[in-house]
Amino acid sequence: MPAARNIAFVASDVPIAQDAMARLSALYGQHDPRDADVIVALGGDGFMLGTLHATQALAMPVYGMNRGTVGFLMNDYGEEGLIQRLEAAEETVINPLHMRAVARDGQVTEALAINEVSLLRAGPQAAQLRIWVDGILRMEDLVCDGALVCTPAGSTAYNYSAHGPILPIGSDALAITAVAAFRPRRWRGALVPNRAVVKIEVTDPDKRPVMADADSRSVANVVSVEIRSEPEVAHRMLFDPGHGLEERLISEQFE
Repeated sequence: MPAARNIAFVASDVPIAQDAMARLSALYGQHDPRDADVIVALGGDGFMLGTLHATQALAMPVYGMNRGTVGFLMNDYGEEGLIQRLEAAEETVINPLHMRAVARDGQVTEALAINEVSLLRAGPQAAQLRIWVDGILRMEDLVCDGALVCTPAGSTAYNYSAHGPILPIGSDALAITAVAAFRPRRWRGALVPNRAVVKIEVTDPDKRPVMADADSRSVANVVSVEIRSEPEVAHRMLFDPGHGLEERLISEQFE
């Protein structure tokens, strides 16, 4: 990226991240995100997602440094040579998912998700779902603990834990993955073009309540959720050379 003269440091609430922000601000200065060349996020993956959502209107690149646990979306933490690291960083642009969830009372909730939109059972019984893709009914009866639609960037998160596929960062696809499918037992999900519109209906919301979640924004008692890629929103993420999302997605499959 071009010269990073003005840096805005943001940090999660944990002491190790707050301490890092104080040390880095003393070394490199602190600027308001609206006046900065780059935002440096200090925390874990959850904080990185929150930072991308909070700053999407600024069209500002975000460079994360891990002061959390896993740090899949983050670079290694280091205080020396930060300006040089930022100037050498490689940019990855990702588009989020748009969720439109309709609750039993008719209330509509819209939200964006960088990783995935998930539907999860909210009671003791399995969810009963019906899946449409571009207006065509593709799955009449899916009985499961839940289902999710993920982006390539989010394919190593909850999707991978649910045995979904890892998608290359440049792939024009979304993954639909079942969570603990009971019927059909062997259904492992599907890949659809990233321009597809996926609609998931809850067929028995009274007996088998379901919640929806978009990057930790939850909606209770949903009856239907429409999910599509949102190309109008672009999140700019910066990674050290050789350690970008593409490399991480490949490496994850060999660990």
